[in-house]
Amino acid sequence: MQNLARALLAALALLSAPAWAQAPKAVPADRREVMLSFAPLVKQVAPAVVNIFTKRVEKVARSPLMDDPVFRRFFGEERQFGAPRERVSQSLGSGVIVDPQGFVVTNNHVIEGATEITVSLPDRREYEAVLVAADKRTDLAILRIDTRGELLPHIEYADSDALEVGDIVLAIGNPFGVGQTVTQGIVSAVGRTDVGGLDTQSFIQTDAAINPGNSGGALVTLDGRLAGINTAIFSRSGGSLGIGFAIPSNLVAATAATAAGGKGIVRPWLGAAGQPVTAEIAASLGLPRPAGILVSNIYPGGPAARAGLRTGDLILRVDGREVADPRSLKYRIFTRKLGETATLDVLRQGTPVSLALPLQPAPEDPPRQITRIDGNNPLAGATVANLSPAFAEELGIDGYASGVIVTELAAGSPAARVRLRPGDMVLRINNVDTPSVDRLRQELRKSGQSWLLSFKRGEQVVNLEIRR
Repeated sequence: MQNLARALLAALALLSAPAWAQAPKAVPADRREVMLSFAPLVKQVAPAVVNIFTKRVEKVARSPLMDDPVFRRFFGEERQFGAPRERVSQSLGSGVIVDPQGFVVTNNHVIEGATEITVSLPDRREYEAVLVAADKRTDLAILRIDTRGELLPHIEYADSDALEVGDIVLAIGNPFGVGQTVTQGIVSAVGRTDVGGLDTQSFIQTDAAINPGNSGGALVTLDGRLAGINTAIFSRSGGSLGIGFAIPSNLVAATAATAAGGKGIVRPWLGAAGQPVTAEIAASLGLPRPAGILVSNIYPGGPAARAGLRTGDLILRVDGREVADPRSLKYRIFTRKLGETATLDVLRQGTPVSLALPLQPAPEDPPRQITRIDGNNPLAGATVANLSPAFAEELGIDGYASGVIVTELAAGSPAARVRLRPGDMVLRINNVDTPSVDRLRQELRKSGQSWLLSFKRGEQVVNLEIRR
């Protein structure tokens, strides 16, 4: 009986063991097992991964000696020491053809500021590219090349929400300009929102080697679909340390689709703000663990307000997908199409509530009215605009802020000399509120021997007294 019991226990242990543990180790039976390879997959997708060459014309600042009137008297304003000079710089990145008619996706930082963009295919064909749309918030850019009716190789999108940690992926790009290169790894993590400094991201993390020049290249699944656009690495040396990040294909697809409409990149807007739930907040709400986003502000008349969302609600899921912080919430909203409806799963005072969120763009109210300030005043040389929810979304700043924002500064202008910066909010001129561009210009037209300028930079309010 004891021998029978031991045999039964051994059989049960064998049956409960995983398949890989049950299978005996053996030498490969034939050549095909030895020759297992990703080569067929690479042959399928590599023709759609391109090199992107850019040129930028940069102005070299003039010598500070030219601020000396004696120096200018001897050398003149237009001599080489004083006149701004132009310098052409070049850079290299990667891109992915996502449409056979010539739409190419890459990173915004690859083409930012470029005056010329050239797309080079692996078969050495080259095309001049036109920038269709660029978005700093997601670090994506959409290019188009004129194929004259010829259909190009392209990669179809994968569902990035279906990726799981441990899935095998390939990274394809042009690292360090050495030529098209393929590396292999796994999905190390998904939903990374605390890297890159972008407020709409939910990165895929991979240990496939990604290096400078890989930016804009493809992260590919084993069924030959685009899982993401490689965009960043964590590195102290500049080379790969096995921690790379890719923009998920679902966000890439949504961005490319709206850009193809020819009206720029317009995305759905929640119209609400909140904070992640900490352990202390979870305990105060009687939650078993931290989860969701606690709503702290709702824009009047916005989509969230129309859906019935309330301050104090806890947003747990969007269309069944959990959200853990404001970035993941924005990501979920941004991957949806305008005109559709998203479902918010909300906890309201302990009671589950389901809300239908209309997916609509942020309103441009008031109109931005971008204006260059001139005249004899301390803001001369500054470009300012009215801030609206739509403009705030473009700039990636608080959608509830309102007033006049500085968008650009001319070098050496009075506004630059008082050390204004792009992003500053002009609050008051001589103790008079300036809520709009028109009111700001009205106050600036008033002459005087001194000015009291109040502006907000981040959370700090700065007051400057300026005398003529």
